[in-house]
Amino acid sequence: MSLKMKFNRIYAMVLRFFYLFRHSYDRIGDAFYWPTIDLLIWGLTSSYFRTFAPNAPQIILIILSGHMFWLIVWRAQYEITVNLLEELWNKNMINIFVSPIKFSEWALSFVIVGIIKAAMSFPFAMLVVYFAYKINIIFFSWYFIPIIFLMFMTGWWVGFFVSGLILRFGTKVQTLAWTFAWVIGPFAAIYYPISVLPAWAQKISAFVPASYVFEGTREIINTGSTDPSKFYLSFVINLIYLILSILFLRSSFKKVLNKGLVKVY
Repeated sequence: MSLKMKFNRIYAMVLRFFYLFRHSYDRIGDAFYWPTIDLLIWGLTSSYFRTFAPNAPQIILIILSGHMFWLIVWRAQYEITVNLLEELWNKNMINIFVSPIKFSEWALSFVIVGIIKAAMSFPFAMLVVYFAYKINIIFFSWYFIPIIFLMFMTGWWVGFFVSGLILRFGTKVQTLAWTFAWVIGPFAAIYYPISVLPAWAQKISAFVPASYVFEGTREIINTGSTDPSKFYLSFVINLIYLILSILFLRSSFKKVLNKGLVKVY
């Protein structure tokens, strides 16, 4: 019975977010319009680059696949951080936590919303890429599954970490919800090999789990396979960061409770 009630509470939160999504044109545009514009711009740019590098026919696939997989990171962290901000902007935290919902259920609902929205926007992006550039991302075959999962993991720990900062320091640091993922983007080597980074940046990149995934995707595109150890290492680092970020978020939430939820506004 308790498990059923727990599921019902999570479902209620997820349903609430989708009611907001359905009636908000800016949320719909964020899920479909901006990814389309980004893919068109990056696709046209990489097509132009290919005219200068005729011996690198895969450049469009490398850039567009990198951007599409990074969209998953962005979507996963965005749904966690911005939905938290939505509660703060509307001063709704107290209303939520006077109900029986648990902190873990509340956080899990953000994760589920991110997965569902990614499941909506990513296939749409795949269609855009296919019809605009005749590129099929399913080219990655079975590698597609671990790549997607590892991108989600990266987005989750980024989202939990930034949410912990927002709870701890309030909405004055809310810009991190849109900027933090792009701070680590250069070190994730989304569009280029790690070898082009300066030596100091390569050292930082070694601690960014997404960098191993993007290196692997480029190897798959160029050779048809990659060393699975890259994905294993990415998983281990992601898992460590995910555990630490959840603990940090939980600690930040407890600190807010001790001060009073009204203080976080």
